[in-house]
Amino acid sequence: MKFKSIISILTSVLILSACTDLSETLYDRVQSSDYGKTPAEIETIVGRAYSSLRGGAADGVNFYPTCEFVFFMTAVASDECVIPTRVGGDWFDQGVYIQLHQHTWTPSNEKIWAVWKYCYNGIASANSIIYQVQQSGLSEEAARPIYAELKGLRAYYYARLLDVYGNVPLDTTYIVDAEKGLPGTSSRAEVYNFVVRELIDNSNYLPKNAYGRFTQDAANLLLARLYLNSEVYVGKAGWQDCLTACSRISGVLEGDYYANFKQENQTSKEIIFSIPYDNKMGTVGNYMASMTYHYEQKWALSATGNYQWCGNGICAKPGLYSAFDENDIRRKSILIGPQIDLRTGSTIIMPASGNPLIYTEEIDNLTNAAQNCGGRLAKYEDKAGDTWERDYDMVLMRYAEVLLMQAECYVRLGDPASARPFVEQVRKRASLDTPETINLDFIDQELRREFVFEDHRRTDNIRFGTFFDEGWEKPADPADKHTSLFPIPAQEIAKNNRLKQNPGY
Repeated sequence: MKFKSIISILTSVLILSACTDLSETLYDRVQSSDYGKTPAEIETIVGRAYSSLRGGAADGVNFYPTCEFVFFMTAVASDECVIPTRVGGDWFDQGVYIQLHQHTWTPSNEKIWAVWKYCYNGIASANSIIYQVQQSGLSEEAARPIYAELKGLRAYYYARLLDVYGNVPLDTTYIVDAEKGLPGTSSRAEVYNFVVRELIDNSNYLPKNAYGRFTQDAANLLLARLYLNSEVYVGKAGWQDCLTACSRISGVLEGDYYANFKQENQTSKEIIFSIPYDNKMGTVGNYMASMTYHYEQKWALSATGNYQWCGNGICAKPGLYSAFDENDIRRKSILIGPQIDLRTGSTIIMPASGNPLIYTEEIDNLTNAAQNCGGRLAKYEDKAGDTWERDYDMVLMRYAEVLLMQAECYVRLGDPASARPFVEQVRKRASLDTPETINLDFIDQELRREFVFEDHRRTDNIRFGTFFDEGWEKPADPADKHTSLFPIPAQEIAKNNRLKQNPGY
């Protein structure tokens, strides 16, 4: 079993994740005063914070948030993915995905609300465990690395909120102050400074090498991301600070690009931070493949149809597949062309139309698309016998990002020659030469290719300014560019009158 080689804290994560409601299970069975007195007990409690990365809150909107609601929102808003309404109205979903694609979303869009809930569920989990450790009587010396790990995870969630909504409540407490009530909105700059400070103050107390945990390398990579985007976040460029943070990160590139996305990808030396999954251990929420493939894709993977149901939803936007050189091995991340029926050796036939299942790069219509339109998300390994919950771990950070961040910073600092060695490593692995000219346009497109379907693209689009351009079935954004931030969800403002809506909404 894949997790036998992973440290005990992640085993604890998986055990806890089998429960329907992780937080209530913990406090229903043991009181905080009776449990959490030893480092071993604390480890099992800390595991709950990691399980929140997968999501799984059964509230009707956020049930499997990470692979679907969190990724879908950012990817569809970028130049990477789209969820067209298929013939017959499939995937219309009250128009929420059309809104995301065309940047016409409203504060009541439930997909925007889902990301908010995902992040604050993780923050609440970290806050509650920090409180429990404080009550445990554990010595300050023993508790310090535990606090660092929990605060690092909390910083990860706040970094997502900072990027997506900008101005959000900062809350580091578990006990609600009855007099003060719910926290009000903090400015984007305040949230940015908080996350930077938390990462700097705690990074030295984090583990150095521990797969699936928030390590020193993960903290420095997250810090580098903040500096890379600081001109967007707080109006001040942080290119040199980003380079400094990158210099503190150790790592290597895997020789095989797809080693990072195989079923047993926990063996990758390139992955810095990930969300571990193992269906045999009860983890849930890893079914992106089923949301992209056509309903009949099972016959292309198994002659007996031994593959999970598929929903025929999210796909690549027109132009994405063509953005890859034909020799670029990363282009295989997008599935295009006829799908062969292993029973017959011929192309699969789609029952609804009687037409062959041939995935096309072009999409004939945003609101009435044929079932086979759009390249499919095929970056992670699929195989016959896959269950609904895939076994591969979802990659959140890997070393290639460190290389390309350094390349970008050198280009922005006017030193493209220093960027070349970093770019060459990434391009060589992709079976490509490096062009003579390395400029920002090249860096932008190389990021698009290297991190396709890895939840990077919206942030990169905004940093490079392409987020606001007219695109396929998408008008140009308003001149005020307020769409660089999503609105504060209307559902949250209704619960907390101290929240302030973002400008433009």
